[in-house]
Amino acid sequence: MIGRLRGTLVFKRAPLLMVDVGGIGYEIEAPMSTFYALPETGKEVVIHTHMVVREDAHLLFGFATEGERSFFRELIKVNGIGAKMGLTILSGMSIDAFAQAIRNSDVAMLVRLPGIGKKTAERLIVEMRDKMETRATDPAAISSMAVQEVEENNPISDAVSALAALGYKPLEASRMVRNVKSDGLPSEEIIRLALKAAAAS
Repeated sequence: MIGRLRGTLVFKRAPLLMVDVGGIGYEIEAPMSTFYALPETGKEVVIHTHMVVREDAHLLFGFATEGERSFFRELIKVNGIGAKMGLTILSGMSIDAFAQAIRNSDVAMLVRLPGIGKKTAERLIVEMRDKMETRATDPAAISSMAVQEVEENNPISDAVSALAALGYKPLEASRMVRNVKSDGLPSEEIIRLALKAAAAS
């Protein structure tokens, strides 16, 4: 299993990034919480990874902190929660906000995330309650992270594409991006603002 990568950040376009390690480029899918913490392309980066082996593919999922990866691994143990849904949850709310929703049995907050219906939210509450109560959250995973300036062809288009990749319908993703002030902002910041606004609505 590949548990950690240290190398040069080649590109980042949510939800994908690539890290060059000794001349080998590793494609990694990551939540937005990790994208907010990435350095500029060309800089060294350390990514904590979780590898999924399927018949048709070997997939790497990456995280800025061990706390994020640990939380992701707990999520995907829940029946009906796959790796893609785990990334969506980590992108849509902080670990702290998720823990609060679980403690308060707040189904309404969880169903705001794309792909999570009432039954899935209720299952998350039941299966994650004990884990969230005993688990010490990683402050680095839930703190506000600096967003680095990146060169993108079209930050607005990239933001819409990233939201769609996270499970939002294309029209909904476009509406979310239109509803935030995005002038001059990089795509990661646009996505962060759009997700924050969606969680507050």
